[in-house]
Amino acid sequence: MPQLSSLAEWDPDFLARSPMFEPLRAPGGALARPDWPVRSVLQNLLERDGNPVMTRSGRPLRLVPAGGRMRSFEERYEARIHLRGEMIFRERNWHDLLNVLVWLAFPRAKAALNARHYAALQAQYSAGAANRGPVQDALTLFDEGGVIVASCDDELLGLLREWRWKELFWSNRTRLQGEMSFFLFGHALYEKALRPFLGVTGRGILLKTEPGLLAQPPGEQLAVLDSRVAAYISESGNLAAPRELAVVPVLGVPGWCRDNEREGFYDNAEYFRPGRKYGD
Repeated sequence: MPQLSSLAEWDPDFLARSPMFEPLRAPGGALARPDWPVRSVLQNLLERDGNPVMTRSGRPLRLVPAGGRMRSFEERYEARIHLRGEMIFRERNWHDLLNVLVWLAFPRAKAALNARHYAALQAQYSAGAANRGPVQDALTLFDEGGVIVASCDDELLGLLREWRWKELFWSNRTRLQGEMSFFLFGHALYEKALRPFLGVTGRGILLKTEPGLLAQPPGEQLAVLDSRVAAYISESGNLAAPRELAVVPVLGVPGWCRDNEREGFYDNAEYFRPGRKYGD
């Protein structure tokens, strides 16, 4: 795969670099310009011609420059988004730009995550707890490194849950094409996809889907999955701890890495580790 010499450099063609960026291609299509898109350009995308991206609290999402230290509960990053719709954005920063694009691609799921984050922060603040709890860890892990895994096939989902990587990605390679799809969600994971390395791993929410969904156009798939993931996140009993998220070695997904076109790639036990089952 071609690699950026520096993550500080702008690459107007980054969305075409890998199939991993497929969910961001429609919302990010306007960014094919010679220099970094400024905050106002991204804000215009979020406003979506009068149909703005909204938080669960009913606030339109607005990008604001980074300021001083957060001195109160209301100024905490997630609280500020929930209460005022203000999301801190750093110019010329891949992490923050990719986060904006994920909000555009998965607006309902991101809003649900923010609402859960805010509720967890309130609980932590009310209890006077100094440290984050497992719910906050799970929410952050999915927000930063999440993968949505959608499949109409229980057997394939079972192989992933049981860490049977070679059976999943190699022995069932043909079946995967029509019966299981992977969608990056976490903006930190997208950042790693700019310069992918052996070892990059996501944490997944697994969704059993109707057989016809994965044959639909990408936009229709994403809209359904966005709603499904938002509903999953909104259930307070879900994402109670990081172990609920499935391990997904993303470079094993067919087509996402040239090296995985040979069988021996999946014999690397340092990457495709045997381990616990999903949810244990």
